[in-house]
Amino acid sequence: MDSTDLADLIDELTAKARDASSGRAARTIRGGHENALRETVIALRAGHELAEHESPHEATLQVLRGRVRLIAGADIWNGASGDHLTVPARRHSLEAVEDSVVLLTVSNDVP
Repeated sequence: MDSTDLADLIDELTAKARDASSGRAARTIRGGHENALRETVIALRAGHELAEHESPHEATLQVLRGRVRLIAGADIWNGASGDHLTVPARRHSLEAVEDSVVLLTVSNDVP
């Protein structure tokens, strides 16, 4: 059984995001192409984003720290620590309103 200390990982990735020119850092904690689910912890520095992109499979987003804005066309969702959302199955982007960390869970659509 694998175990991840999320509190330590949140602190580590937040520090890396602060130092990165992209304003972000991430680590996949479960998954890969051979697994049905992929879970990635993503830290974003305030004012930075994951640019608009497609989500080819089902996905959810849980805000672990901070405040984020998920934008899909005219739809905008403002999330804060503890919030959970099903990511829309259309083009979307994610912005950090303040230094933030999210847990992205994506289905790899593996049988």
